[in-house]
Amino acid sequence: MISAVSTPEPVAPDADNEENVKTQHPWLELEPERFQLIRLSALPADREAGLRPLRFVSLGRVERHSKEESFLRLTVDVPGLNTNKEVNTLEVWADHQASQIRINADFPLQVEPSNRGLGRFLLAQAVVWARKRWNHYTVARLPLLAKYAPSDVARLRRDHALQAQGFNVAYEAGIQMRADCSVGRVSQLHSDWNENKVCLIDTVDSAMMLQNADKNLNEQSAHIKKLNQRITLLKSEDSTLRFTIAMLAIFAVFQAALLIWIATH
Repeated sequence: MISAVSTPEPVAPDADNEENVKTQHPWLELEPERFQLIRLSALPADREAGLRPLRFVSLGRVERHSKEESFLRLTVDVPGLNTNKEVNTLEVWADHQASQIRINADFPLQVEPSNRGLGRFLLAQAVVWARKRWNHYTVARLPLLAKYAPSDVARLRRDHALQAQGFNVAYEAGIQMRADCSVGRVSQLHSDWNENKVCLIDTVDSAMMLQNADKNLNEQSAHIKKLNQRITLLKSEDSTLRFTIAMLAIFAVFQAALLIWIATH
């Protein structure tokens, strides 16, 4: 008796996944093409962020343009810090048909390390990019959710950074759980940031820093070598002195014994 084998019916693809695949913009897969060095100045220790030493991080940039839209992505790479790809990333879309700028429309702006001025710096770079060609474009509203601000201090710091760049932050009916970040046009935004915290370093300055560091390293190596030679010489002299003292002690004991023997005989 042969049993009939039922063939499973093909499962229809998920409509949402299929739509996401279709709507995935090819520019979202772009990798950074230009890099700059950023200096994060040393700051006093913070209660939430902890120690804030001098650090050097990398700023990656990629942009694309077409008749319909333009795209800019800024990414900050911090050595030794593993984060999600959405952290330290700022994306800006310019819709030329609607004459509108969208900033991080798909995910909120999150920066690590926090409280180092990186948020304002990234926003300022986005404003500089947008004001070059589309100063008259409107700016899309940006929702601000409380879950991305772990504390009231972080929320106030976020609001201050946005307001410093020219954005308006308005909470819904006095509730601090949700707010909207808005501004009229690109021309109303500010392109400055706290350069005492974050400083862009060009290629020449980077080369000079490396050259000075190499020079200081060589000088320190030569100084350490001289100190090691001095220590070796002192150790040799110390061994000689120890031997001399030991011989003198033996001679003194022998002489004392000889004098005692002479006195008793």
